[in-house]
Amino acid sequence: MDTSVGLELWVKEIHQNTTGLSFKVEKTLFSGQSRFQKVDIVQTYGHGIMLLNDGIIMLSERDEFIYHEMIAHVPLFVHPSPKQVLVIGGGDGGTVREIMKHPGVERVVMVEIDELVVNACRTHLSSVSCEMDNPRVELCIEDGTEYVDNTQEIFDVVIVDSTDPVGPGAVLFSRPFYEKISAILGPDGIMITQAESPFYDHDIQRTMLLNQRPFFKKLQLYLFSTLTYPGGLWSFGYASKGICPIGDFDPDRVETSDISTRYYNPKIHIAAFALPNFVSENLEDILDPIVIPFQNAQIKK
Repeated sequence: MDTSVGLELWVKEIHQNTTGLSFKVEKTLFSGQSRFQKVDIVQTYGHGIMLLNDGIIMLSERDEFIYHEMIAHVPLFVHPSPKQVLVIGGGDGGTVREIMKHPGVERVVMVEIDELVVNACRTHLSSVSCEMDNPRVELCIEDGTEYVDNTQEIFDVVIVDSTDPVGPGAVLFSRPFYEKISAILGPDGIMITQAESPFYDHDIQRTMLLNQRPFFKKLQLYLFSTLTYPGGLWSFGYASKGICPIGDFDPDRVETSDISTRYYNPKIHIAAFALPNFVSENLEDILDPIVIPFQNAQIKK
């Protein structure tokens, strides 16, 4: 955090020593140090409560719904019958909150390495962590890679809600990790991964997808907007044993679900996979071809 002129307090995140984001702070709600990272939660003037890990912005109340809706509803509305879901990371609880909107999901296992994040968000970010005590949620405080190594369970969807590939999050972008996830996914299994900025992290995206390529039949990238991540545009990786995020997507499932969302809808789902040229040209030798059905006029939302 930086203290600016006078008594004004701002949080400032510098990305790659070339650009940055600043947010004016009203007050600090929590500050603590775990054995993994420094965790801060602040009340901002324009973006509500904000969570930072090691000075990197994880979420703000104003726009967190975009990230969490897109990481959860895309795979859950593509998979034909998601019942068992594994979330690696996501200690704030936002991804779990969105998954719990799907009544067909019988169980969510959330594996978070840092208990301090979970407890701090339970206390200060209840709008995000509100489903953490749902009886369908099983919280495991442990290393996600160790859990994947040791589990004998099979999951329908695995969501890797990770931080950047530094520190404890680096291994979550590795080839051995993706191989192990592939082994615990069912035949229709889908894996979603946090995939960084298409503007600033194209090399990370290439490495991540190349590490996934040997173990998944379908690989795609999809985009969403954000107020609190560098560049304002962010991405998730989609990997599956064979299910296509567009060809096997039925918009009627969304429209008849009665699930309430603020960002995600059938048109957003489809449009998110239509990549700008600068993104697709960087990844065209890795990603699978996809047809976007722009001619489909039956989507109501």
